[in-house]
Amino acid sequence: MSTKDDIDVTYGVDNEFFRLWLDKSMAYTCALFLRGDETLEEAQLNKHEFLCRAARVTPGSRVLDIGCGWGANLDYLTRHQNVREAVGITLSHDQYEAILDRKIPRATVQLVDYRDYQPARPFDAVISIGMFEHVATPQQTQHGDHIAVYRDYFRRAWEWTCPGAWFGLQTVIGAKVPRGPALKEIAWTTSFIFPGAISPRPEAILAAVQPYWEVVELTTRRHHYAKTTGEWLRRLERHEATIRERFGDQVFLDYQRYLRTCVMAFEEGYQSLAQFALRRLDD
Repeated sequence: MSTKDDIDVTYGVDNEFFRLWLDKSMAYTCALFLRGDETLEEAQLNKHEFLCRAARVTPGSRVLDIGCGWGANLDYLTRHQNVREAVGITLSHDQYEAILDRKIPRATVQLVDYRDYQPARPFDAVISIGMFEHVATPQQTQHGDHIAVYRDYFRRAWEWTCPGAWFGLQTVIGAKVPRGPALKEIAWTTSFIFPGAISPRPEAILAAVQPYWEVVELTTRRHHYAKTTGEWLRRLERHEATIRERFGDQVFLDYQRYLRTCVMAFEEGYQSLAQFALRRLDD
């Protein structure tokens, strides 16, 4: 699992910095451009709607959001899906404070490592968007321990839910193995922007869900993430002067390099995006 220090590197630059180039809801994950001509804001709503369907969310549901970011999905669950209760957990202090400031009705958030989380009562559905990349470290993956780590994550999610629950999971996945300049840039992004994180291989997820969850649906969205990161890059560059002035030249240059790398990695197939509909396995 990424440490709190790792998470602070990734998400703790400054909430106002991210606000300059993310969409209005502050969703820092792949959007779905289902028509192709949506705004980033519209495409992010498409993503939340898709994952709610994957998790079989209903207005009466109690829903857990594992790695809830700045609260975009919690807000969607309460405003658009009218859920009974939405609970988010995050390891980022900056994101936690931002969610408290949003005052989302029928939503609560806890600043906690998922391995230490203990819900008061079980949930009807689980959603996790872009957090799974932080579950196993690069070192655990290199040593072959990652599947056991992933399986423990799925065990915990099973224990937190009611019989019959569904889980909408979205994660970046590793695809084609990079070589040459692509390897250098992707390795730099992992080390300096997402320390402690690694994109899982899809076969590792398929192995790790057993015996707790069944993969019912798997959809990949590589081109959607290329378009999402391209839009983030366009917005970042549009605010170049402001970012350089308020946060420093190096922050702008690092994030420009990172987002250019993301666009390249998704366009050329080194990485992809997977969305899973998982059904809880019960005796």
